[in-house]
Amino acid sequence: MNPRRCFLTGALSRSLALALPASGALALVAGARNVRAQGAVPGLEQLREFMTGARSARGEFEQKTLKSSGAADATSGSFAFVRPGKFRWEVRKPFSQLMVSDGSQLFFYDKDLNQVVVRKLTDVLGATPAAILFGSNEFERNFSISALPPRGDAQWLEAVPLVSGAREAGFEKMSIGFRSNLPVGMEVKDAFGRTALFSFSGIQRNAPIADSEFRFVIPPGAEVVRQ
Repeated sequence: MNPRRCFLTGALSRSLALALPASGALALVAGARNVRAQGAVPGLEQLREFMTGARSARGEFEQKTLKSSGAADATSGSFAFVRPGKFRWEVRKPFSQLMVSDGSQLFFYDKDLNQVVVRKLTDVLGATPAAILFGSNEFERNFSISALPPRGDAQWLEAVPLVSGAREAGFEKMSIGFRSNLPVGMEVKDAFGRTALFSFSGIQRNAPIADSEFRFVIPPGAEVVRQ
């Protein structure tokens, strides 16, 4: 098991970071009604607008993963998505990893290992950080959303999975910051003492993105693991 695996992948389901257990059994509950009952939540309208108004986007990310020991791993790269469910998350530094979804299957490619892990997208998206960034607008069924204090000119929200199975899969809670209806940062805490800090920049909203960016061709000789 490669310790460098992308934290966002682990957040998708402990999967590609921690052996990919199934998360498809997560039940859906009526979280949207719960959110409305709380009254106005600062920043929630920006999140909803991003989910419904940004049908596609591309940009850059930086990620720092803080471990319980205090050590930190840093990566950077690019992302692109077309809703619902097509996305590309590419780590470029300090190593090369690629996560691609064509809308039905998720491919995780580790170039150094020459290994590809393949899963059905419905088994891994569920109540995850990726569902908010790349999924449909059904996120309120899976998360309890509450306001956090603003940071500068960004509005921050906290999202906690409404289904205990999501936390059992390793994801406890996340916070996400918005400015001008676009995400500027995200923090994800898992059940293993790790916190991942993401910052997003250069986001091109509703950018034209070719379908070819979401097609993955398995490299010759690569080990393929289907789960």
